[in-house]
Amino acid sequence: MVTEQFDLDETRPRGVRLPRRERRAQLLAAALEVFVAQGYHAAAMDDIAERAGVSKPVLYQHFPGKLELYLAILDAACDAIIDNCRKALSSTQDNKQRVAAAIDAFYAYVGHDTGAFRLVFESDLTNEPAVRGHVDRVTTECAELIAAVIEDDTSLPPAASQLLAVSLVGMAQVSARFWMTDTDGGLAGLTRDQATTLVSGLAWRGIGGYPLTDENEA
Repeated sequence: MVTEQFDLDETRPRGVRLPRRERRAQLLAAALEVFVAQGYHAAAMDDIAERAGVSKPVLYQHFPGKLELYLAILDAACDAIIDNCRKALSSTQDNKQRVAAAIDAFYAYVGHDTGAFRLVFESDLTNEPAVRGHVDRVTTECAELIAAVIEDDTSLPPAASQLLAVSLVGMAQVSARFWMTDTDGGLAGLTRDQATTLVSGLAWRGIGGYPLTDENEA
């Protein structure tokens, strides 16, 4: 699974001079923790600088403001989800397994211990156009990847393939969030494997009913 590569090195002494790229990654890791814990509005640049062990001027050298910092984290989070979906679809030529892998990509992401999914799916800043655009990109780009497979295999028109794909993405996203947040770490009595098996079974009973083209049946 692809995840955001933001790591805080707790063993590194504070005040050590880091290369710019490494410092940026450190700041993003600290900001991710603060934003997930507090939300955008409650988080302060002072909190993020303190968590990273740097001064505010150092933080502002890399990010001109809180929104720019938030968008940088959000961009990486969105890229990770989309890349997970792309890899899931290319992991097999069996369409039933593709559906299961794509849905599991969402469950794996929301189950990751960074909690980054909250920034994408539960942001308290969705009225901000730039944030809304990032969040919508996850649905749009994942659906485009899935729609391409549906159209190739069924010869359904693009609009129909896109609608089915968006429906699958919505099912995966909403069910994964519900499973994760209902009991703070997984719906009681259901492991991730059990949950994805249930939901992918439901999805396949629907999408699997569309006949393959003659070319794909051969």
